[in-house]
Amino acid sequence: MDGLTIDLVPDEGGASGVLAPTPDEAAQTDADANGASLARVSQTLWPRRLDTGWQCVSTPAGACASPADLPTHGWLAAQVPGTVASARRAAGLLDLAHPPPLAFDDHWYCLALEGTGRRRLRLHGLATIAEVWLDGVKRLDSDSMFVAHDLDIELNGSATLALCFRSLTPALTAKRSRARWRPRLVSPPTLRNVRTTLLGHMPGWCPSVQAVGPWRPVELLSDAPHAFDNVDVSSHIELNDDGLASGLVTVTLRFVHPHDDAACRASLKCGDAVSSLQWSNAYTLTGSVRVSDAKRWWPHTHGEPTLYPLTLQLDDGHATSHALGSVGFRSIEVDRGADGMGFALRLNGVPVFCRGACWTSADLVTLAGSEAQLRHAFTLARDAGMNMLRVGGTMVYESDAFYALADEYGMLVWQDFALANFDYPNDAAFSASIEREATQFLTRTRRFASLAMLCGGSEVDQQAAMFGLPPSMRAQPLFTEQLPAIVARERPDVPYVGNSPSGGVWPFSTNEGVTHYYGVGAYQRPLDDVRRSQVRFAAECLAFANVPDDATLHDALGTIHLHDPRWKAAVPRDPGSGWDFDDVRDHYLQTLYGVEPARLRYEDPERYLDLSRAVVAELMGDVFAEWRRAGSSCGGALVWQLQDLRPGAGWGLIDATGRPKSALHGLAQALQPIQAVITDEGLNGLDIHLLNERAQPLRAQLELVCLRDGSVKVASASREVELAPHSVQRLSAAACLGQFFDFTHAYRFGPRAHDVTIATLRDLASGEVVAEAFHLPERRVSERHDLGLTVSVERNGDNWQLMIEAKRFVRFVHIVDTHYRAARDWFHLPPNRPCIVPLIALASQERFVAQASSGVFQADATYPAPAGEVRAVNALSAIFYG
Repeated sequence: MDGLTIDLVPDEGGASGVLAPTPDEAAQTDADANGASLARVSQTLWPRRLDTGWQCVSTPAGACASPADLPTHGWLAAQVPGTVASARRAAGLLDLAHPPPLAFDDHWYCLALEGTGRRRLRLHGLATIAEVWLDGVKRLDSDSMFVAHDLDIELNGSATLALCFRSLTPALTAKRSRARWRPRLVSPPTLRNVRTTLLGHMPGWCPSVQAVGPWRPVELLSDAPHAFDNVDVSSHIELNDDGLASGLVTVTLRFVHPHDDAACRASLKCGDAVSSLQWSNAYTLTGSVRVSDAKRWWPHTHGEPTLYPLTLQLDDGHATSHALGSVGFRSIEVDRGADGMGFALRLNGVPVFCRGACWTSADLVTLAGSEAQLRHAFTLARDAGMNMLRVGGTMVYESDAFYALADEYGMLVWQDFALANFDYPNDAAFSASIEREATQFLTRTRRFASLAMLCGGSEVDQQAAMFGLPPSMRAQPLFTEQLPAIVARERPDVPYVGNSPSGGVWPFSTNEGVTHYYGVGAYQRPLDDVRRSQVRFAAECLAFANVPDDATLHDALGTIHLHDPRWKAAVPRDPGSGWDFDDVRDHYLQTLYGVEPARLRYEDPERYLDLSRAVVAELMGDVFAEWRRAGSSCGGALVWQLQDLRPGAGWGLIDATGRPKSALHGLAQALQPIQAVITDEGLNGLDIHLLNERAQPLRAQLELVCLRDGSVKVASASREVELAPHSVQRLSAAACLGQFFDFTHAYRFGPRAHDVTIATLRDLASGEVVAEAFHLPERRVSERHDLGLTVSVERNGDNWQLMIEAKRFVRFVHIVDTHYRAARDWFHLPPNRPCIVPLIALASQERFVAQASSGVFQADATYPAPAGEVRAVNALSAIFYG
């Protein structure tokens, strides 16, 4: 490396379009091929991160015209990739509750370089108006945080690399074309002119932590003879004449330095298949490899997310092997239904009900998060039965690690381009910026099987329509011409939709195309609106102020008083509205549970919080039961949002500390691949819907029981059922029972005869319960009983678990433990049915809030034994354990 003294490590995202191996993986690959002596060679081939040794300083806007004007004091150590906010957080100088307006000052990053010779600098993302200086000479200007830049430099000994991030003010005040509408969501509205994230600029939605700094890696390309510049990988399915599928992988590999193509042979290995590559010029290798009878990549709910490892083999006298990551093979298309108005996905020819949540960020401060944090979020989503995450237009394009984990976990990704709400400029400069941004993103993510939908942007058509503009005046060529053309060129295997929502007479109509459904939620509609609205696909839905567990409220907020300003600061609200999402939740608390929220909050705040958690869990389960039932028009739904960006009762299903909320547990009861759900059909009684999304049939026993006083059996039935692969079937509870019984208490011939109906599906082979559903004809929560609840703590190897059992039906079991979270929580428990609940040890709340780890780790001998309580909505009192 000609004496370059910076300590560099391979980038987790690698060169463009491929994940670079870690140093250990690279060393192992070459050691396996040619012995340990080649390990050091392999590690120098990938671009290397300039991630340590940086310092940053903030100055008033325009105070320093060049690095020569920089102050000598006020510098902070800075990690790259990172942001000004993350540097301040690391130094203990960031108040997340009251962050400064960082986007309106100037900020400088500096790094000392030592070395000689030509190098190529790669800057993957600079937020947002940025300059790159080398030894006091400006070498590059950037006006988009979503594009990467290459810069060829010459090192002649010592050099200083400086990055300047200028105030947004000049860009926001520059004259551009007049907007036809101005959304209230974003402040200031002239952000339409700047290619930056809306995170930090949406009052009422998220903290005002504004994105400033080198938020993506800064790399120096290797100077080794075989150094990689970029690797472009794509894969697709081809059907053979015999009906079997072949997987075809195509690779274009560009090197930093020219090669003698006659002396250097190369091949690509995918799984067990190997094919030679060809030199198209001295810098570029191209070719493809075919995998016969390839296994398909599936979302985890429908099969195995099979991935094939890719290996490059080079031989110019001494053979070396280089891991190029992995690929999956799948086909995907949009099914519009018989009437042409629907919207659903078919993967590998099979209909897939897409369910999940809208992604925010694993860490708002860094805009990235660690791999551990990402894995934690993906694990919670997968275990809850989700199979899709949506990265919305108000967020950022995620890292390669995010999409690689989606591949690994079998999680589909709906990806908006980073466009939302605005009437965007249509001048040549803006179009050129979008062209570069979209092309780079699609090239970088071309290899990932999990990328399932591409969407022009979020709520752009909706904003225009709600301002009263007719279709002819609200169309933007950006979404109808430019972006679909780029997608067709770069990722023809991924469907594109112009906007979310879109498709109906109004873009936000629920019964056609893609919608954002908040009928149950912000619009406070009754539960029967879910069926009446005939939702086809909800790319957003069900926003509530979801209350975190007590541990989060106490540790993160220091209070559970609901009128504390810190509580209300975290409750989301739409700008200009006279209500917030606490009010939305309280509406359902009153209409479903029959309590007066204000009085209960005053008289018994703990009960108020538990019922608030329970009612959201119930709503989540009931709405998705309706959408997943046999005969539903719905092809998928994504909850708004997956994770909170600050502690408190935010929209997130997971709180800002990484702990799942009741809403996530409620969803987990309705989203599993093998599922039973119950729908209330009024005078027709109850319907039981049995779903099997797996590729294997299931023979099972369906047990139906109705209980009075939570324990007395007043009606029961049982029958064998066979669930075909990828199927849903409907059974009438009345047909199962064979005689009249008022399951829904609709006829009201006297007092209600039962409290709960339970449908249990047992695997015939093992006798294990594989799915269960519950229906309560009366949801009010006024009655509380001695349930005969018992709880015991047990060791399970190195871990702990609870054994819970009750004499009467338990409504919403909730486990409270300072040091552990329950793997299963907020669930109903039938009487005399012992239930084992694993406990997962939690790291300290401080580590959670600092976002320094995933927050989950194995308990050790020094960690406290479980000690807590088990509560229930219908229990007289909590049961303590430990």
